[in-house]
Amino acid sequence: MTATANDQRTGRVVAGEELFDSLTHFVVTHNGQPRERAESIADQAVAFVVTAATATVPMVPSDDVDLGLHALILHTKEYADLCERFAGRFLHHNPKPGGGARDPEKVAASAHAMKAAGFMVFDDLWTVDGTNLAQCDSDCGRPYGQA
Repeated sequence: MTATANDQRTGRVVAGEELFDSLTHFVVTHNGQPRERAESIADQAVAFVVTAATATVPMVPSDDVDLGLHALILHTKEYADLCERFAGRFLHHNPKPGGGARDPEKVAASAHAMKAAGFMVFDDLWTVDGTNLAQCDSDCGRPYGQA
């Protein structure tokens, strides 16, 4: 997992321990992910929603982050509260009609938007067809422009 520990926000802190633990448990139980990876997935899902609240780009999760996003949406009360807190409105889930592959450019833009919003991004979860889409500079996890 590639991330830089600095002043960045995490989805875990935003969610709070009770919700974070429930999301992690859901991803372990329903998606068969190891606990450490499930924690990263849960973290990125919360960070994704918070970023989507004010993003200026279309937000599209990677396949891995989508597991956490679905777990979060199924925590309906907590999801609605999170949306209200950060977006001032409910953020509807808008799956691509008919399914199909994720647009790699939109997934990459979403990871970059999260970085720009000050969130730690775990690059290994931001892939499409095995291609890493989150890496944009050598200072992974550090907001653009910081030395």
